[in-house]
Amino acid sequence: MIITKLNISSVRNIILAAVFPSPTLNFIIGKNASGKTAFLEAIFLLGRIKSFRSSSIKSVINSSYLELVVSAEILQMNGATAHLGVQIDSKNYCCRINNQTTHKKSDFAYALPLQVIHPKSYELLDAAPQLRREFLDWGVFNDNENFLLVWRHYKKCLAHRNSLLKTRSVNQLNVWNNELVNYGTMVNNYRQNYLLKFKPVFIEIVARFLDLNDVELKYLSGWNTDKELDCVFIEDIDKDLRFGFTHSGPHRGDIQIMVAGRLAKDYVSRGQLKLLVMSLKLAQMQLLKNQHSNIGCFLIDDFAAELDVINRAKLLNYLVELECQVFITTTEQSDFGDLTDIKNYKMFHVEHGNIIQV
Repeated sequence: MIITKLNISSVRNIILAAVFPSPTLNFIIGKNASGKTAFLEAIFLLGRIKSFRSSSIKSVINSSYLELVVSAEILQMNGATAHLGVQIDSKNYCCRINNQTTHKKSDFAYALPLQVIHPKSYELLDAAPQLRREFLDWGVFNDNENFLLVWRHYKKCLAHRNSLLKTRSVNQLNVWNNELVNYGTMVNNYRQNYLLKFKPVFIEIVARFLDLNDVELKYLSGWNTDKELDCVFIEDIDKDLRFGFTHSGPHRGDIQIMVAGRLAKDYVSRGQLKLLVMSLKLAQMQLLKNQHSNIGCFLIDDFAAELDVINRAKLLNYLVELECQVFITTTEQSDFGDLTDIKNYKMFHVEHGNIIQV
């Protein structure tokens, strides 16, 4: 998927902009607070219907306006053009694909797969498991079209079971236990099958950026898999009733990066941790291309802050090989290094929310 035209309205300090990006690398330069990150945020909004910078969409809308609008023309793998548009105010959103309204965010996620690396990306390996589950499930979601429906069924069953636990309605638990075991087992299998394909790609990419021995990606299912999930529910019943929620299952799943048998976040430097996170996200895009010949957008904010000179050059070379569409921001053009051997890229300058192709 390639963005051929992007229209942005009222996204932070970008009041109105029309951009015709390169299908490969797009370099975005400008001073701090010029609107560079808002440029990336607009693209992210189009693919995820949310911001990567703020949990409140209200802060993303320019204070002089009641809503933001982002639209784009997308060149699909089959050569056809799709038209995507999202209109968001402080309470509601309206999404359209090819002039047809849809309320499914998943339609946009399929239409424009994207990953972002920004100054807080290291939190993927340093924060609570929820971020890592979301990262993993994005990959599974794009790898297997059946996963989303199964995951939604699982969450619905989980909500019912938790409601019964809070009201101590023990007699009805067996019905929801059976449903939860059924869908939970399926979710776990989808994740494991995805990781079998993902791990070798990730390890290969890590080797290009880091000189680390014995790097391992470990999957935690969310329960002791030496036991069947239904048996775990029975064993946990007293604890679940006491606290009013389900302690075990795929909703507690996690992934861990181990280096020399220790958690990466406790063993490697901050710079190495960033490179591991970058490798994880690159691996998802690489696997998407390998398995489905599908490539979306890669967004990299504050290029120089994330990487040293050597790894910046390595990353640009890798992205050229990957042949995906990339948007990269930094404050100085010199941060990109020597671009002589890179073809078909475009350079944009952002100042006070105005985007101009250099």
